[in-house]
Amino acid sequence: MSVMEMSHRGKEFLSIIQKAESDLKALLDIPAEYAVLFLLGGATSQFAAIPLNLCKRDDPVDILVTRSWGDKAFKEAQKFCKPSVIWSGKSEKYTKIPSFDGLDQNPDAKYYSDMSSNLCSKLVDVSKFGLIYAGAQKNVGPSGVTIVIMRKDLVGNAQEITPVMFDYKIHVDNNSLYNTPPCYGIYMCGLVFEDLLAQGGLKEVEKKNIKKAQILYDAMDESNGFYRCPIEKSVRSLMNVPFTLEKSDLEVEFIKEAAKEKNQKMIQLKGQRSVGGMRASIYNAMPLAGVEKLVAFMKDFQVRHA
Repeated sequence: MSVMEMSHRGKEFLSIIQKAESDLKALLDIPAEYAVLFLLGGATSQFAAIPLNLCKRDDPVDILVTRSWGDKAFKEAQKFCKPSVIWSGKSEKYTKIPSFDGLDQNPDAKYYSDMSSNLCSKLVDVSKFGLIYAGAQKNVGPSGVTIVIMRKDLVGNAQEITPVMFDYKIHVDNNSLYNTPPCYGIYMCGLVFEDLLAQGGLKEVEKKNIKKAQILYDAMDESNGFYRCPIEKSVRSLMNVPFTLEKSDLEVEFIKEAAKEKNQKMIQLKGQRSVGGMRASIYNAMPLAGVEKLVAFMKDFQVRHA
């Protein structure tokens, strides 16, 4: 019987989800006072679930908008609390992140973070957050699984209007099994957690990610301006590397030629609308050889078009 046919309440699947939770806790060194949930709805569903569970209707909330998803989270939070944007990178196309020292923050604020792009790409100090949430589809597993890691003392304070499927207490009390969860997705996440542990844990994974990103950023920084990364160096991502060409009219040709590259076609390089240009996503599953292939193509393209 396959995972997709099992009852989610049967002992066979219980062993799968319990092992996945245990391995994630080991990977991130999650303290005992935190609960781990495997949910449906994508990270976007948490834009409503978080204020519904952590805030009362008139509670002030500070929000930093560092990407377009943060802007969407702010708009959703307005329905359930009193959020204020204390900083936004929208006017500069999200190329910077501010120092917290210079921000006018509410001293009673609760801290949570969307880690969809970098969960399990490196070690993080979970104890610094009240809640962490992430869509699994970047580094952890297939789309359809949403991971929530939250301090247990924050559970049980949902607003009365909270739908049952958004109430964290319901899911904590039922160990993520209140209704049928994304069983196959959780099974795949468990396999990924096992592999990350076998690699030596997130310290070793982070070393690999730093090496991949450094090779790519170095290629841009050493291209005499032919390639340009718009992101401030101090906040460059290890997972997503946006870049533009000095001659913007060549960007369409770059994407076209990369997709036709012999032996290993490079696709999905078109950048996001908010930044433009190109974007190389180099999540955990991207091997070093893949990044080296892209860098070799970039250097060849520069020689032919500089």
